[in-house]
Order: sequence, then structure tokens, then C-alpha cells
Amino acid sequence: MDSIEKAMRGRPLGWVTPLAVNAPVRPTKSDMTGKAVADVEEEAPPSEVAEKPVTAVVKRTQRSVMLDFQQIQAAGLLVPDTRRSRIKEEYRHIKRPLLMNVDGKGAMVAEHASLIVVTSTRPGEGKTFTACNLALSIATERNRTVLLVDADIIKPTVAKMLGFEAERGLVDFLVDDQLDLADVLVDTNVPSLTILPAGSRHHLSTELLAGENMRRLATEMSRRYPDRVVIFDSPPLLATTEASVLARLMGQVVMVVEAERTQQSQVKEALALLDPNQIVGCVLNKARGFLGLDYYGYGYDVREDGGEGESGAKSR
Repeated sequence: MDSIEKAMRGRPLGWVTPLAVNAPVRPTKSDMTGKAVADVEEEAPPSEVAEKPVTAVVKRTQRSVMLDFQQIQAAGLLVPDTRRSRIKEEYRHIKRPLLMNVDGKGAMVAEHASLIVVTSTRPGEGKTFTACNLALSIATERNRTVLLVDADIIKPTVAKMLGFEAERGLVDFLVDDQLDLADVLVDTNVPSLTILPAGSRHHLSTELLAGENMRRLATEMSRRYPDRVVIFDSPPLLATTEASVLARLMGQVVMVVEAERTQQSQVKEALALLDPNQIVGCVLNKARGFLGLDYYGYGYDVREDGGEGESGAKSR
């Protein structure tokens, strides 16, 4: 843990939470259901990836899926029922500082704080598991809706983790002027969560995420509905260029770090790719041992001066 905390030195947010499991998660119904984003009358410049206006629409989503809660729970994921569980408690701790920032009650105010990207230094650390569970946990909040976006457009995993197949998605919306956002959203049987799958593969994936269409979409997502939180599952920072490009559009970054495997140097290298003024939190995933009462000593430290504090989170 000391090496991870040292790597986080100088970040606006320095909370570290241990997780003992790693697995996939599932989506729910979002406030985005049946709504796309606002009119933009700006004419796009010609390019191989044409810029598209983001048009308003009042129709409902074109597809809904029934998530198999038993299958999801068997995979070790959070399910929306009334029973208490260890993973629910873990994600309650993880989401709280994020939601405080969304509400403007954190130590610093971030632009687009409702846009939260979940990433990692390299593949296999549990970023998609964290993104999905975080979305599911926030969907249980009163007066919140969640949109879970699979922005790992090179290696999309969200739909597979949640047990359904997705055809069109984010990429298709960004490249096809004829598509409305409602055409690519997927409604679910979880009342407050909607999913935007990654969609088709494209050889200009970085350019799509760095383009004006994506910037407009992200901005509109953060502004249109005050109760909505948008969770982006991003590619690993050190594996692709897409992750750092996408992170620049976000208000908060959640860095997933694999316990006992991720090196301090890798965390430092990944953090160097982010805006130093961004809110960045760290989740320690795959921690060994049972997190008993000590787990509930969880804490996170925020220093407005950017200094290094001590986290109350421990792993054994």
C-alpha cells in the first residue's frame, strides 16, 4: 500500500480502497432512456471521421435486456436486492467520495464531476468489474440515475460481463449521422441504469474519442440531467492512447490497481498521462485475505494543497 500511496502523491484526491475479488458487473436503466443530446448547428469539417451534430430526440431506447441476476451473483457481482453483502459494502465506500464530488461537496470543485472514468495501468486489473459494480451501486441511490458507457472500444467487455450481446453502440453513434443516441442505448431490468455499449470496431478509435463529436456528447451528458452519473469503462492507460484522450473529458478518474502485482513505477507512469488538476482516486483490487472489521476503518484523505496524506484503507 505504501508504494501506491507514494505514487498518488500530489493528486487532488488520494483515497485507496481494497477489494478482495475481481469479476464482471451488470447494467441498469438510466435517465438517458428515450433522450439524446442537444442541437448543435455547427457545420463539421470534412475528414475521414466526419463530425456529426448531436441532435435531440424524444423517442425511447430501441432495445432492452433482462439481466440474469443469478448468473451475475454467481460471478461474484453486486445484485440489486435487499440483502447485505460484502461487495455491496465495499462499493458503498468507493462511491461515496465520488458522489460528494458530483454534488460539489468535496474538497475541490471539478468541472463535469458527474463524468467518471474507470481505468487501470494495464489489462487484467479489474477496471471493467469496478466500472460495472460502481454503476450498479450508484443505481441503488435515491434520486440518481446511471449511464454505463463501454468506452473500451478496442476490447469491449461490459456487455459480455453482464450477459448480453450488443450490436450498435458508442462507435456507431459517433460515425453515423443517421443514428440518434436513443438508437444505441440499452435499457435493462434495473430501474435506474442504462447501458451504452461500445458498438462496432473502428480503425480510428483514438480519433473518434478525441473528436468533436465525443466532446459534445460528453459535455451534454454532464449537463442535461442533474441526477445522472455517467460511468465510463476505459481502456488501460499504459496499453492504449484512447484512455488518456478519454480521461481529459472526464471530471473524475478512478484508477484500479491490482494488489501485489501493479508496480509503483507503472502507477506513476499512468498518472503522468492524466491532467494533474483532475480528481483521481485509487481502488486496490484483488486484495488477499478477508477484510473484516478493519475494513470499516476505510478512509480517504483529501488535501487541497495537493500534499500527501495517509489513507485509512489497509490490505493484508
